[in-house]
Amino acid sequence: MDFNFTEEQTLLREQVSRFLADRYDFETRRRVVASPEGWRPEIWQAFAGELGLLGAALPESLGGFGGGPVETMIIMEEFGKALVVEPYLGTVVIGGGLLKHSGWPQARDLAERIISGEARLAFAYAEHKARYTWRHVETTARRRGGAYVLTGHKAVVIGAPWATHLIVTARTDGDVDSPEGLSLFLVEKGARGLHATDFPTVDGLRASEIRFDGVEVPAENLIGAEGAALPLIEQVIDEATAAVCAEAVGCMRRLHEGTLDYARQRRQFGVPIASFQVLQHRMVDMFMALEQSVSMTYLATLKLGAPPQERARAVSAAKAYVGRSATFVGQNAIQIHGGMGMTDELAIGHYFKRATMIEGLFGTTDHHLSRVETLADAA
Repeated sequence: MDFNFTEEQTLLREQVSRFLADRYDFETRRRVVASPEGWRPEIWQAFAGELGLLGAALPESLGGFGGGPVETMIIMEEFGKALVVEPYLGTVVIGGGLLKHSGWPQARDLAERIISGEARLAFAYAEHKARYTWRHVETTARRRGGAYVLTGHKAVVIGAPWATHLIVTARTDGDVDSPEGLSLFLVEKGARGLHATDFPTVDGLRASEIRFDGVEVPAENLIGAEGAALPLIEQVIDEATAAVCAEAVGCMRRLHEGTLDYARQRRQFGVPIASFQVLQHRMVDMFMALEQSVSMTYLATLKLGAPPQERARAVSAAKAYVGRSATFVGQNAIQIHGGMGMTDELAIGHYFKRATMIEGLFGTTDHHLSRVETLADAA
């Protein structure tokens, strides 16, 4: 298995890294997160036009540049290093993934609007009683004439305050836990009967609680086959999980580098604390956790095109390891920094918050360990 990047992929990493170093420094990001908007539309447009990032990982059939999971991994790791808040994950990774795999007739039109920066998507899939069981959906969609009527509630829809459209899971048939009867719908954010309660998350992002009170959606906004969306949902969530593993790797790099720099500068008993053997051992353990997380993320990314069980096993193994490692690296970074590590003025606490949130995104470490065990028993 080849772990070497192509020349184009290396250039992509360098381009994104330079842009973020110039335009996304920590103090600027801190001010943006504290602002009423919480993000920068001009940065999103730069992602679209100046860098071409919104189409880099999308296939040429959708108007993209023909990249794939490796390009997504590269971009997400660089975004993790800079703590980017703009909705790339929901719009390009999840939204673009659903369009790519669904065969929806209108996919190219929407994808082109994503690539140009005009359309931004948020994935409304989570419900309060579902935990990480993607087939548990109480939101319903009932056919009425040439439309579907959506009724229900979605929890913690990341990026929804900035979205122009939502992609919503709803049940067109079956009971709440049935694997059959799940469907996907594209819903305009301003649709009548859609009520959103926006709020900030602990890691600086924005999310919404969404209520659908008889929201009417045209039948042509059904993405994929009616009642058969679960395999598509599972595939795209696996792709998104691999992407957030890459983002976590970026966060861990900054946590480790920041801790090394601090330990070299901080003096105690007249010497830098980096000279203390116990802290040296701890920072080596942090480095090993980071490097093994890189390897697990690479493997999961390369397995995204494998058969469903093999793909799911690789992704869950990676997420379980990366989630545990992100917690370990983050906690040790905070402990070595002491109380100042959690102050708002110091970047290290912000990286720790994002790493902690990633650990629970698309399933906790315990959830994915259980999934690996279940998949191994099935195999």
